[in-house]
Amino acid sequence: MEDRGAFVVRSNGPLSGTVRVAGATKNAGLKQMAAALLAPGATTLRNVDPVADLDVMIDVVRALGAAVEWVGPHEIRVDASGEITGEAPYELVTRMRASINVLGPLLGRCGSARVAMPGGDNIGNRKLDMHFRGLEAMGAELSVVRGFIEARAPVLTGARVVLEFPSVGATENLLTAAVLAKGTSVIENAAREPEITALAAMLNRMGARVFGAGSSTIEVEGVEEVAGVDVEVMGDRIEAGTYLMACGIAGGEITIEGTSLHHLELVARKLGEMGMRVSAAPSGLWARADERLRAADIATLPFPGFATDYMPLAVALLSVADGTAIVTENIFDNRFSFVDELNRMDADIRTEGRHAVVRGKPRLSGAPVRALDVRAGAALVIAGLAADGETVVFDRHHVDRGYRDLAGSLRSLGADVEAVGADRPSGEEGP
Repeated sequence: MEDRGAFVVRSNGPLSGTVRVAGATKNAGLKQMAAALLAPGATTLRNVDPVADLDVMIDVVRALGAAVEWVGPHEIRVDASGEITGEAPYELVTRMRASINVLGPLLGRCGSARVAMPGGDNIGNRKLDMHFRGLEAMGAELSVVRGFIEARAPVLTGARVVLEFPSVGATENLLTAAVLAKGTSVIENAAREPEITALAAMLNRMGARVFGAGSSTIEVEGVEEVAGVDVEVMGDRIEAGTYLMACGIAGGEITIEGTSLHHLELVARKLGEMGMRVSAAPSGLWARADERLRAADIATLPFPGFATDYMPLAVALLSVADGTAIVTENIFDNRFSFVDELNRMDADIRTEGRHAVVRGKPRLSGAPVRALDVRAGAALVIAGLAADGETVVFDRHHVDRGYRDLAGSLRSLGADVEAVGADRPSGEEGP
């Protein structure tokens, strides 16, 4: 059987110390790489870390005709000065959902695109209907032919688009497509995530005219051209949330640098409700958990609500909290598949549809389990911090898609976590 790596986790008492989060390469940096295709010039992204999904996006952007190179330990330059082709290959796009983000920039710059239907985590139905309807409102013609999205728009024109749901991906694609469109575009019910605000800030520095990012209404006045820029990728708020949940599970006192309390405000409030103390620190966050936390109900919602990416981590925490909690997943329809793996560790979790009832236990039991996606894998790792014996989390490659070095970061806080087996597949490059 192919070696896809594993984590070996042993309980080692409370956490202590300081950890710095990586740049939000997966949720912000990849989208900014796609946006760099709009500019016939060079864009440099700083605070970039070599997670596995980055390797895929590098290959996608190169296949489209741009040059990509590491220019420092955490800096990538995307040079789209040459001719950009409109086709994103099947074998690359199907490996990662974020590669759909090239659709908007390709239509805006090239007037056409042929992008394979995207792949990624198996966490439920994520239709592209909103992407399509929004782009069609701007004058694009789209169809799906043999697994490829074929889009044509010799001229994109500004339009008012009302999203049925504040989809991050749809907001990003429409935002980037609107930058070079003729006239003004308005995106209503837009996603409000910090990553959207960061993307809009980058586009404005490139010469775009984007207003209202971070609110539910984004207005984009089309411009004739944009230029490459230097930009720093924001800190990874999901990674920060992972360490907060780990501290809640293992107990202890930690400082998390490189992030902002504003980006994790509801998570901090929910953890406070459970008995953990979380506050802003000069360079990020401070957190302390002196005793077993209390159970609290959780429901996922778009930002500024409780993000769906935190949900598996929160379920791991609730599995060792005092009491019973109900967790409701409102974003994706198949995100509780990891619960069977947690139950293998003697957790007491029952699911029905979009709901999970979690009855906390003082301790879990170490067991062999499998990571099914990025956050589910991370949840199993931190659950192992409160499990007797040894927990082995197989299929580590899923976790490596979104975390630079989860094992090393947790070890810096005193956890006993080791990454074993295969690293990234050969042929994938880093700095």
